[in-house]
Amino acid sequence: MEGAVKEKKRVAARKELYSIGTTHFINDLMTTGIVPALLPLYKEAFSLTYTQAGVIMLVSTLASSIMQPLFGMFTDRYPSSWYLPFSVFLTGLGLAVSGYVDSYALLLLMIALSGIGSGIFHPEASRAAHLAAGNAKGTAQAIFQVGGNFGQAVGPLMIPLFLLATGIKGLGWFALFGMLGSLLILNIMPWYRTSLANAQLKKKNQSVGKRHILGLIGLTTVVTLRSWTQIGVAAFLPFYYMQQNISLAVADVYTFLFLAAGAVGTFIGGRYSDYFSHKWLLFYSMFLTVPFALLLPHVSGVFAVIILILFGFFVLSSFVVTVVYGQMMLPNNIGLASGLMIGFAVGAGGIGATFMGWISDHFGVDFIFDLFVIMPIVASIITLMLPSEKKLLENRGNM
Repeated sequence: MEGAVKEKKRVAARKELYSIGTTHFINDLMTTGIVPALLPLYKEAFSLTYTQAGVIMLVSTLASSIMQPLFGMFTDRYPSSWYLPFSVFLTGLGLAVSGYVDSYALLLLMIALSGIGSGIFHPEASRAAHLAAGNAKGTAQAIFQVGGNFGQAVGPLMIPLFLLATGIKGLGWFALFGMLGSLLILNIMPWYRTSLANAQLKKKNQSVGKRHILGLIGLTTVVTLRSWTQIGVAAFLPFYYMQQNISLAVADVYTFLFLAAGAVGTFIGGRYSDYFSHKWLLFYSMFLTVPFALLLPHVSGVFAVIILILFGFFVLSSFVVTVVYGQMMLPNNIGLASGLMIGFAVGAGGIGATFMGWISDHFGVDFIFDLFVIMPIVASIITLMLPSEKKLLENRGNM
């Protein structure tokens, strides 16, 4: 396959990388993991429409999305290790307080605060994973990203295991999750300070490579379509099954299976991205998603579980690939590239969730599941037009 790499790849700072990945698990459990699953509880507590419930997702993800590319640009110039412990604490604080507010406006404010914390966290944490990677960029990002994806998967389980009993006031306990994430990062601060200083010195002494803006625009479009599909399923699958008289607890277990399979796909896809073409791994990830998106509304029982697992696996198997691919297209701006590939993806999913909420109010929840077939098809076609990493490396070599 094009772009195959033969030499053995090794991660330079594996212990530190696992600390970052674990913190990523905590952070994403409190944002993209639990917030979509909380929509039915928020909807009931505040007597919301589907559209208003979708706005909660919009606020959460846009706060993170807007912050990530902008903060990525800022930290490319002024990186600091202290952003990491502060950000994950802020994420937990916003979520915790959202369980105690008494108005929809204040709820949106607290959700935004939690999203901003997540937006600060991701670009700097992705930079830390990049610095820990050695020559195994895909494997390092896989370890880092799979923490976040498992956080997304476990988030919905908090509803049947905990919050159905406590109500939304049980969210107050998530402040402790934020503190735990901060402590994990504080443990690796000496390593990160040294790594940042070395990276800054290296950046001053050499030019890393050439930007590929058109390729980045195409890649960002693919990531957006993938995010609409993945976050749309995660947000509206509980509503879809509840319409079929399946309990919220069971529906959330189905959502967990979908997202957990995505986490496995994230790791395996990232692991293989060190050895095979990023472009073709991305293409097959999107193309193989289509049949499972097509079948999902037409199956039930054990067949639905199988389809959901395969759907989740393939749709997120390109997650790490797009992060590393984006960093290759913006080699001098790792924070910005990471913010676009991770942050913009989540933000785009939030916009899609709001639009899907409007569609559900007018045409029913069933209708939006037909859209999940079209988006991976379009993403597959766009992927064929992206530059190969071989071309990107040739451009770097010509600098």
